Amino acid sequence: MTLSHTVAVIGGGPAGLMAAEVLSASGVQVYVYDAMPSVGRKFLLAGRGGLNLTHSEPFDVFMTRFGERRAQLEPMLARFGPQQVREWAAGLGIETFVGTSGRVFPTDMKAAPLLRAWLHRLRAAGVQFHMRHRWLGNASPGAASLRFATPTGEAIVKADAAVLALGGASWARLGSDGAWAPWLQECGIDVAPLLPANCGFDGAGWSEHFASRFAGQPFKSVAISFTDSQGRRFARKGEFVATATGIEGSLIYAASALLRDEIAAHGSATLLLDLLPDRSAEQVLAAVKHPRGARSLSSHLKSRLGLEGIKAGVLHETLSREAMQEPAQLAATIKAVPLRLVATRPVDEAISTAGGVRFEALDERLMASAVPGVFVAGEMLDWEAPTGGYLLTASMASGAAAARGAIKQLGL
Repeated sequence: MTLSHTVAVIGGGPAGLMAAEVLSASGVQVYVYDAMPSVGRKFLLAGRGGLNLTHSEPFDVFMTRFGERRAQLEPMLARFGPQQVREWAAGLGIETFVGTSGRVFPTDMKAAPLLRAWLHRLRAAGVQFHMRHRWLGNASPGAASLRFATPTGEAIVKADAAVLALGGASWARLGSDGAWAPWLQECGIDVAPLLPANCGFDGAGWSEHFASRFAGQPFKSVAISFTDSQGRRFARKGEFVATATGIEGSLIYAASALLRDEIAAHGSATLLLDLLPDRSAEQVLAAVKHPRGARSLSSHLKSRLGLEGIKAGVLHETLSREAMQEPAQLAATIKAVPLRLVATRPVDEAISTAGGVRFEALDERLMASAVPGVFVAGEMLDWEAPTGGYLLTASMASGAAAARGAIKQLGL
């Protein structure tokens, strides 16, 4: 079969690889370019603790995780959503299971076997890979002339269309550094500032004693709540970790968008930490007031409420010695420790990024209105979602959508 069209996919992460798969299935010659020595590096690192492919919750609930960009992402995810991800993995010989949290994982929990099987299938379909090719922008308007820095010097690549899937700006050492943003802006493509998402925060105000003793330790079986200045509220149980300068971890990541935006607008954000979410305020107060005889307060709190270690430590961080002896104040603080945050951690440390190419700068096919023939997918797009399989699923869905857009643009 003679392939009459060529499409360049720039970026070898999940969005780019999915775009390559859909394009090659349509009879297009696909060339994948990536700045790194191999593809899927962030994908592999994310899978070290168990590759979370997607989430098993009902689709309507799944879609609520995408916030203000639900309307733009829902058509893509309706075509390639959680169930399709599981079927796709099965087609690669990778069976999946649903964990206790509802998250979906490969049965062996590993990313590498899935990536190997995927690349084998892509190469068998005729997809060609060009590593150590860093995109420098286009030599001319449109997708016709793509500039790359290569180990042997600058190269110009001709293509009928291009799918950009270069990732956001987190974990730059793995290839996604956000360097594409200025070029797209120069071309008239509207790009929202790249910001950390699913990130940690500084400013909890730890003393040197607390930081030296508890940094790196988790707050387990706790809950946090936060209401921003616009009345938007977050409340959830889970766990997170104290750092030397603040807090991070899954529960914090889930609230990070609200916290980040509040800090940007007002300079700080104060969340409330419930150390005993399974006990009512009345139960906690009764336990604190219970006669302790000759026991120390620390022994009393450990015996009656199970408060010790980092949980006891954060109470001492928050309350004076005198306040610790006031039952009502102590009990109220156990249920609502205020943690004031003043800054996100740097974007390169974040799990993902917010911001990127605004959907308003693209048509319904994900083609840039200002640069015909150039399509955008994955974390380059202006959306964000919590961890739990949402990021990966939507990245792959947008890669497939951009590929379908390119196919339609080419008249296939």
